[in-house]
Amino acid sequence: MKTKASVVLIAVVALFACKQEHYVSFKNSIPEDRSDEVVILTREQVAEKVEIKEGFLPIFRVGEETLPSQVDDMNGDGQWDEIAVLLSFKANEEKKAVLEMVPEAEYPSFEKRTNVRLGIHQQDGSYKEFDHYTAIPYTEPFKIIAQGESVSWENDKIAFRVYFDCRNVKDLFGKLKPGMIIDKIHTPEIKDYHKLNDWGMDVLHCGSSLGSGGIALMKNDSLYRLGSTDNYEYQKITEGPVRSVFDLIYKGWHVDGENLEAVERISIYPGKYWFQSEVTVKGLPEGAEVVTGMVTSLLKREPFEFQADDFQCIGTHDVQSLNNDELGMAVLVPKAEAGKIGRTTDIDFFKLGYQTVVEKGFSNIISETYYIAQKAENNQPARHYFAAVWGLDKEQWKTEEGFKAYLKEEAKSLSSPIEVQL
Repeated sequence: MKTKASVVLIAVVALFACKQEHYVSFKNSIPEDRSDEVVILTREQVAEKVEIKEGFLPIFRVGEETLPSQVDDMNGDGQWDEIAVLLSFKANEEKKAVLEMVPEAEYPSFEKRTNVRLGIHQQDGSYKEFDHYTAIPYTEPFKIIAQGESVSWENDKIAFRVYFDCRNVKDLFGKLKPGMIIDKIHTPEIKDYHKLNDWGMDVLHCGSSLGSGGIALMKNDSLYRLGSTDNYEYQKITEGPVRSVFDLIYKGWHVDGENLEAVERISIYPGKYWFQSEVTVKGLPEGAEVVTGMVTSLLKREPFEFQADDFQCIGTHDVQSLNNDELGMAVLVPKAEAGKIGRTTDIDFFKLGYQTVVEKGFSNIISETYYIAQKAENNQPARHYFAAVWGLDKEQWKTEEGFKAYLKEEAKSLSSPIEVQL
């Protein structure tokens, strides 16, 4: 009898050991609700909790819910390096998630809420998507080869693009629906994105400004656009339900006698009215600073600036969209890195003869821009966030106060990342 009891006990212990669960704790440390927060764990962090086996991938479960996630190969070596997990929280809430490994074939499918695309024009008139491509050199005749003229990226709230040529201006699409639209630009589904559609439209006039978050360098109080470089490449890093990430790679950036290189890594996440930009400059001159900003060509009210938590914010809000309604744009830069805030001249340099792209009436000299400089170190990424909202999308965006309230909420969240306890 004693022997049978011992066998049963051993079997129960063994069964419990086989079903032992591994937990990771995620905590919202601020007294406000937070939705669509992305937490990134490295492969090494996951390996602290579970054994990583070939052909298996990690997932997280809270109760019966499997949290949206994606595993990403960030360095291109064919092996996943990070997992991005999407969570929402109540004020001060802590979530205890079960971490387990599942066969790749059983990895769940999640709603795709981010997207990035570079489509290159083909002889049959279609656009083929590429994960890597090099733009036409600025020394050759100007030609548009990209779908929507640009590299484009989006989430369920808003979409952006950057011209894939020497102009290197960022533009934006206002969205009225959460679906992904950039794959359909310049196709029979969306022939003209400059007119109001049921999904939204291109809402921004850029001219020779920095548009919606274009990049420049400030050296000796002069601005130099990150454009007309010897080499300009696009490289997709990852794309999926929880985040999309890509690099814009520049070599031969000639600034006041200096020959620089730069990489801008752009990331976009679900549910946010902003994208994240990390700019790394190789050969950065002493005292030079990275600059970003927004177009002011249709601005009638004064721009604004304020500090919130760990960030310096600059922005604009006015009836300044191409649909003649409210549009807000802003930049969040870490306070410790914030430099000069200013506004360029509104002179039309193209009409003065500085005509970089005649076909587009574009001058490489930056004008009609409200900007902020960001202190940076040579060969080290400088991170900032560019936000944009459209009044037709949401009642809150019709007022500057509503836009500022959102920016302050996001500054607080960015200053208090979700705490992870392995």
